[in-house]
Amino acid sequence: MDRRSFLKKTTLGGGAAAAATLAAPAYAQGNRTLTMVTTWGRGLAGVFDAAQRCADSITAMSGGSLTVEVKAAGELVGAFEVFDAVTSGQADMYHGADYYFVGQHPGYAFFTSVPFGMTAQELANWYYHGNGAALHDELGEIFGLKSFLGGNTGAQAGGWFAKEINGPDDFNGLKFRMPGLGGKALGKLGASVQNLPGSEVYQALASGAIDGTEWIGPWADEKAGFQEITKFYYTAGFHEPGAGLSLATNREVFDSLSAEHQKIIEIAAAEAHQWNLAQFLNNNGAALQRLQSAGVKTLAFPDTVWDAFGEASMAVHEENMSDDLYKKIFDDYQPSLKASSAWIEKSEGVYRRQRDRVLG
Repeated sequence: MDRRSFLKKTTLGGGAAAAATLAAPAYAQGNRTLTMVTTWGRGLAGVFDAAQRCADSITAMSGGSLTVEVKAAGELVGAFEVFDAVTSGQADMYHGADYYFVGQHPGYAFFTSVPFGMTAQELANWYYHGNGAALHDELGEIFGLKSFLGGNTGAQAGGWFAKEINGPDDFNGLKFRMPGLGGKALGKLGASVQNLPGSEVYQALASGAIDGTEWIGPWADEKAGFQEITKFYYTAGFHEPGAGLSLATNREVFDSLSAEHQKIIEIAAAEAHQWNLAQFLNNNGAALQRLQSAGVKTLAFPDTVWDAFGEASMAVHEENMSDDLYKKIFDDYQPSLKASSAWIEKSEGVYRRQRDRVLG
């Protein structure tokens, strides 16, 4: 489906019209400045760092001939408005989690994370050496975007709860913050699912507007202060086993750049993806120890809950299979996941179990 026919069927038609009057990016003495909007509040641990890393790397590698000005959520547009801002030309690029935009197209979930989906390494394998990047690009063409992976949180925690979860029925009526297809799966278990920007989650949890939340993992969650509100923390979740972040540029803007500047954006995004993953993984272990020392009870969902997560997740996928592009992405994604997982389990998986056994 081409972009024009798709947009006629969506609420983005107004954005498409605005794109026709796309303002040229700012120039100063031959240099070019691009405005980046983000889904992240300024200073949010890890995720805002990834956006700033992309911007700083682009500026540095271009010798200042291409400068990126970063606007945190709310400084130019709201966190969930960045997609439309870039497709319409109000901003030049965004950094965010693409699963926030499943309302524009459900296929965007695959480029952050889908429930029971890929780990960070499996996602990188598919994206950089399979068809992931090409499918991201095909999806972006519909909306006038050129997108790249630009960060990764690694495996995300199952979340913070006001009480322990003993079975699937405990989700019935639970007010819980979870975006993307994972949130839709929780909804099938009876949860009242909220999709809140990261900067609003603490207040919602503290006020009782929500009963629980997932955010990222020990380091970012500790920085957010959720341990001040509740002590029940599930450290493994089904919803985001390796959440990718995206850097997306308005395609008309991207196409107007020199080949050198285009390559700089691509490389800056890829470098931020690896750098950000290492940042999260490096900080999570020590943060988890601090949380436990502060009285946080780390828990695991029982198998009955995992089974319910799985059934609900597959139902969500099935509901989206009528969309041809979603199905195309899913049918490419799953074989890559299984192939990568099979090798990692037989190599690194065996090694890690033996290492833990030998070293105690």
